[in-house]
Amino acid sequence: MVQQDQQISEAIEREKPRLRNFIRRRVADQGDAEDILQEVFYELVEAYRMMKPVEQVTAWMFQVARNRITDLFRSKKREAVAEQPVRSQDGSEDGEEFQWEDLLPSSDAGPESAYVRSVLVEEMDAALDELPEQQREVFVAHEFLGYSFKELAEQTGISVNTLLSRKRYAVLHLRRRLQTIYDDFRRV
Repeated sequence: MVQQDQQISEAIEREKPRLRNFIRRRVADQGDAEDILQEVFYELVEAYRMMKPVEQVTAWMFQVARNRITDLFRSKKREAVAEQPVRSQDGSEDGEEFQWEDLLPSSDAGPESAYVRSVLVEEMDAALDELPEQQREVFVAHEFLGYSFKELAEQTGISVNTLLSRKRYAVLHLRRRLQTIYDDFRRV
């Protein structure tokens, strides 16, 4: 038990700065980022306590962080959607709105779906990392956190047109970058 505690402590101390930076690049709110970091460490301790030692601790922690970030984005998106009526293209409130998470298979649907989900999340994560910071921030805030361009403009002091342009460039990059993986999964 003492040896396990030592291994956990060493892993946390070694990976904490990298993991914090990884989370902070994806989560705008510092409080949310710290909560996710603590959740990752808590889950690591729990895994060891439940006699499920983790072989590749670093990879495992980053995967748990990705999952928690995705969960955060989903919950924020649900909150934003719950506060606003869903509108169809003609402006009426009876249509359905497209949700990005609808593209991801459920992680509860079995091992194959969980694998596909993890590959897609990793590819999206890598593609987002390639974006310039300004484009990534606008894309994440609008698509994942549910902020409107007007809200973003008010918060940042940047014009709506500039924000729209940044998101457009982000979308173009993501489409190009993710087209291959999309084609691969369509063939399967």
